[in-house]
Amino acid sequence: MKKGIFISLEGPEGAGKTSVLEALIPQLKEMGCQIVTTREPGGVAISEKIREVILDRGHTAMDAKTELLLYIASRRQHLAEKVLPALEKGTWVLQDRFIDSSVAYQGYGRGLAVDEVEWLNRFATDGLKPDLTLYFDIDVKEGLARIARNKDREVNRLDLEGLDLHERVRQGYLTILEKEPERVIKIDASQPLDQVVADSLEAIRERFAEEK
Repeated sequence: MKKGIFISLEGPEGAGKTSVLEALIPQLKEMGCQIVTTREPGGVAISEKIREVILDRGHTAMDAKTELLLYIASRRQHLAEKVLPALEKGTWVLQDRFIDSSVAYQGYGRGLAVDEVEWLNRFATDGLKPDLTLYFDIDVKEGLARIARNKDREVNRLDLEGLDLHERVRQGYLTILEKEPERVIKIDASQPLDQVVADSLEAIRERFAEEK
């Protein structure tokens, strides 16, 4: 049975999720939280291999359903091998992307049936959802411009997609936010990083004030 706290970080490309996650770690540890951080796709050896296939810039011929199924396979292995054991020990898990990414990118972005994407998510996770999802919202053009300016960031196959797909992805996230406002908290990612981190920490503290 799950005992820990599961927090996912979501957002369109260039929203700064990874930077926020790294900044949150020391602050949450100061609160006495035992933390595991991880990412999707990836997080464990098998899932990292799948990540290489998904994000390879040479795999432009990849079919949308193939892409979705690879993400789902990566998710299941990662969950079974790393996330669930950590939660069962009472650890806080902070994860860069989870089920909402598949809905936003492959559902709304690629045009696959959202209800089928959601079914596959439930199948892979046995219905597990994060206790809290921080959604980092940013204008698509601004997010892509950040990526272009950041020479150290990995440029993957999804970064090469057209603006229309990224716009659909953002709208998909906003739709998820409307459907599940109790789980998903919107953070303005266009602000300076320090403020985004502060807003994120406040949202976590408000939700889990009794936890430690």
